[in-house]
Amino acid sequence: MPGPEGPLDPDERRRIVRDGLAVAVATGAYGISFGAIGVSSGLGVAQTCALSLLVFTGASQFAFVGVIAAGGAPLLGAVSGLLLGVRNTLYGLRLSPLLDWHGFRRTAAAHLVIDESTAMSVTRSSTEAARVGFLTTGIGVFVLWNASTLIGAVAGNAIGDPRDYGLDSAVGGAFLALLWPRLQSPQNRLAAVLAAALALVLVPLTPAGIPVLAAGVVALGLGLSAREATR
Repeated sequence: MPGPEGPLDPDERRRIVRDGLAVAVATGAYGISFGAIGVSSGLGVAQTCALSLLVFTGASQFAFVGVIAAGGAPLLGAVSGLLLGVRNTLYGLRLSPLLDWHGFRRTAAAHLVIDESTAMSVTRSSTEAARVGFLTTGIGVFVLWNASTLIGAVAGNAIGDPRDYGLDSAVGGAFLALLWPRLQSPQNRLAAVLAAALALVLVPLTPAGIPVLAAGVVALGLGLSAREATR
């Protein structure tokens, strides 16, 4: 839980905003890939952009267009996307007491609960710092992801494969930079090793998104076990 409340140091605020924007740029730019894949799977530009605007969770979006591209029914694609979005529910349970928003603000913030905004919030020592990290990253990713989706959808395959520009590596690098300071305790290091090992095993065996969900379950399970042990 966050520590004692107080005015957020201006230097700390600038650092959080800078880090959040860096993650937003790295993640949001990869929306170009989704835009190109969406139209190549048979969706229109408006439909592809609507998915980014209304669904706004990359793994679920890619799962949906993947099913459509393979000739599957839209309902099956929607179910696949919902399953991959389960992890966002777990994030919400963790973020709700951390951000301490209520009413309309809490409802609006739910749309910004993604991997990146969660990672930039849970590492903070106060509610205000967590909110700055959440909003900077969440809004930044939302704006850039939707803008780059439109670019990718309009340009189609003319821009080439975004992986050729290293955008997928940039996302992974940004996450590693966020997680590294959290690996100071033996418990966190154990969780990281076990989660990474499970994800690596599942990558060639399961659809995209499942390894991340499984890794999150491992980390959540270890966290709950540690909490019970300290009671």
